[in-house]
Amino acid sequence: MKKTGFLLLFLATMLSAQAQHIILPLWEGTPPLQKEMDLEEEFVQEEIIRIGNVQKPTIEVFLPTKQISTGKAVVIFPGGGYSILAYDKEGTDFAKWLNAQGIAGIVVKYRLPRSQSLTDKKEVPLLDAQRAIRMVRSQAEEWNIDPTQVGVMGFSAGGHLASTISTQYDHEVERPKDAIDQLSARPDFSVLVYPVISFRDASAHSGSRMNLIGENAPQELVDRFSGELNVTEETPPAFLVHAQDDNGVPIENSFLYYKALHEKRIPASLHIYPKGGHGFGFGFGRGPVSNWRNVLLDWMVDLK
Repeated sequence: MKKTGFLLLFLATMLSAQAQHIILPLWEGTPPLQKEMDLEEEFVQEEIIRIGNVQKPTIEVFLPTKQISTGKAVVIFPGGGYSILAYDKEGTDFAKWLNAQGIAGIVVKYRLPRSQSLTDKKEVPLLDAQRAIRMVRSQAEEWNIDPTQVGVMGFSAGGHLASTISTQYDHEVERPKDAIDQLSARPDFSVLVYPVISFRDASAHSGSRMNLIGENAPQELVDRFSGELNVTEETPPAFLVHAQDDNGVPIENSFLYYKALHEKRIPASLHIYPKGGHGFGFGFGRGPVSNWRNVLLDWMVDLK
């Protein structure tokens, strides 16, 4: 390696060492729509970290140094079919990568609808997502974040959650509220990576749909949680990436959401790669899809 390479590595290491890392609870006390039960969170670390049965949702905050900060923040929802969270592969790994680009990365350990402690499971992931965005905005000054540049990123079922909050950010449920609830939960942009979008039969990811709304949900719920049906003129711009050979979540999900955005004249960028499969994450070793993150950064630079 040349001397310049060693210098760049040294500088990157020093900047990383100065960056802030914080973990905060989303809610004080027992979270809304949850009853107290003696349930343990599931944590499995094999090739990746898998977290299940979340009882105490959190945000894990990775802040870049002020020297390189762009003011942008991305709230990240890991995927896992609304059954588990692929917490590092589709969460903290990306937050750390965003930090190197001067972008704050906030990973949400959101509650999953399979938990027995939830009183209205279909509402809980969205409720935690709204809270996460509001918390980031409440700390914007302290964390050196522009409150008008807070976006979301979601993978697979996490992409479904990111699209849901992009279209239902003002959805309300009956619960106690505090000062943070006065802030907007609308994302300023969304990054949807091999996302689940539609719960309709032709495109549905059956596992995500069953876990969130049940096997025989009424059509009203199916439509409510089909993101392509809920896009309005106020839905934020989106970047979508998918692989043509995805056998987990049909590629039509990204097509449907892009089409709905295009019809409302909302800026959207759709990127399809011929290979990559499902769950490609960074895309290392999977051909051209490994470059998708650089394409994303170019898109984010142009956001107004």
